[in-house]
Amino acid sequence: MPLTMATCGEPNTVKRVGGKEETKKFLENLGFVAGSEVTVVSTVSGNLIVNVKDSRIALGKDMAMKILV
Repeated sequence: MPLTMATCGEPNTVKRVGGKEETKKFLENLGFVAGSEVTVVSTVSGNLIVNVKDSRIALGKDMAMKILV
């Protein structure tokens, strides 16, 4: 399922990162790689704040849809 459907506060494991090659590279540099743990902190209008690798990152809905957990 896409990251946008994840429950707040529940740890999830990244299964795959989709999108164009440059988008994949950008997300991987932020820490969204297969096997890493991601926790959604909050959701506002589809936009997310997530914890990944001890960092909080804000993602737009379009970017979050490309991360499958």
